[in-house]
Amino acid sequence: MYKKYDKLIFEISKDTRKGYSLPAVDVIEEDLSSILGADNIRFKDANLPQVSEIDVVRHFTQLSNKNYSVDHGIYPLGSCTMKYNPKINEEIANLSQIRNLHPLQPLESVQGALRMMYELQAMLADIAGMAQVSLQPAAGSQGELLGLMMVKKYHQNNNQGHRYKVIVPDSAHGTNPATASMVGYELIEVKSNAEGTVDVNDIKDLIDNDLAAFMLTNPNTLGIFEKDIQEIAKLVHEAGGLLYYDGANMNANLGITRPGDMGFDIVHYNLHKTFSTPHGGGGPGSGPVGVVDKLVEYLPLPLVEKNGEDYVFKTESDHSVGRLMNYYGNFGVMVRAYVYMLMMGKDGLKNASELAVLNANYLKEKLKEEYILPIKGLCKHEFVLGGLGENDAGVTTLDVAKRLIDYGYHPPTVYFPLIIDGAIMIEPTETESLDSLDGFIDALNSIAKEAKENPDLLLNAPHNAPVRRLDEVKAARDLILKYQG
Repeated sequence: MYKKYDKLIFEISKDTRKGYSLPAVDVIEEDLSSILGADNIRFKDANLPQVSEIDVVRHFTQLSNKNYSVDHGIYPLGSCTMKYNPKINEEIANLSQIRNLHPLQPLESVQGALRMMYELQAMLADIAGMAQVSLQPAAGSQGELLGLMMVKKYHQNNNQGHRYKVIVPDSAHGTNPATASMVGYELIEVKSNAEGTVDVNDIKDLIDNDLAAFMLTNPNTLGIFEKDIQEIAKLVHEAGGLLYYDGANMNANLGITRPGDMGFDIVHYNLHKTFSTPHGGGGPGSGPVGVVDKLVEYLPLPLVEKNGEDYVFKTESDHSVGRLMNYYGNFGVMVRAYVYMLMMGKDGLKNASELAVLNANYLKEKLKEEYILPIKGLCKHEFVLGGLGENDAGVTTLDVAKRLIDYGYHPPTVYFPLIIDGAIMIEPTETESLDSLDGFIDALNSIAKEAKENPDLLLNAPHNAPVRRLDEVKAARDLILKYQG
């Protein structure tokens, strides 16, 4: 049914309505001009909708109800770790003593905040087996950028500036090759084998004295653990290169294994994924970077240090790559991650990873009869299906995803990684119950049955969403960011 509040707020505007009451202007126009400057004064009304207060409230409430979030249900985006965010994180981050801090306050007035950052640096360093961590990057992608900036400066300072190659698996996140290109490196792709991992023999053929770094996720984007990681690390290091860890899949490793122990030199974390902070729509994010001893002096400044009983900023280093942000990182996300880690403790974090792995394998086993499973065996926190089995109706992975919306679920990641035809990439996280997982399984298996018995249901889905099929390419390339009535 088409309801009043399905309309945009401009479409319900009436000239006789208003949702505000302002006092009369008590400054004459000439005085305003002298105070503000004529260029800063509006001489005609802004084109704003004329609506009552209740119209505004109902309009935005209706819009919010059309949005899907992890508070609505399972959010199974592969490679994105959309776990439930405990509300205590929000409660603490919104305390006035935290929310109203300013980065230019005197250090003696923000000792509690500095202590939190100092302890968070130490926690993250311990979790990944690194020597030191910078909290400055505002996203995992920015953390990657920092990582390769440090790689470049490290080689230059060691008279190895000729190194120009970065090896990336064909299953890598898209940010990996993009980051390598931004820093000026040439991308070298290594193929995955039938087991979904990189082949050591193929890596041997690609490594030479021009190697700057190898970027790898472990477990990888297919949800498979790179069992040869220590041999890979040895090959990279013997050639004089550095090993970079993409931390997007850290949720599988907490308390079980550490990138530093695998041989990685640089790690970026995603606080907004692994450590339970709301994210999406471009933010908020936080992508701290950890390094081994030999790279500590390349980290961006400032870092938080302890001087006796006081917490201070380290502001000098001979080889720092410089600042990434004006101040110290995305503080609100740091607070949420810190609260989450204190609440969970070491045993709780390990249990979270164990449950994430258990949930992913449960889903995989329950779905493999109706969907193609290209890589058999144990997965870690996520897995990739290859779409539906054979059918003559032309039903695609996209059709399955669109039909899933009708069942009230957010679709998983689809068509990524590109090396799997018709990929459906699913990461349930540890926060979903058995009932939640079973409901998701029932929906996907029902859709597989519909594809055989009534494919038109899928080909024309979604049927009950606010909008139907979109021209997704046009939507991405021709963004409309304001109302066009």
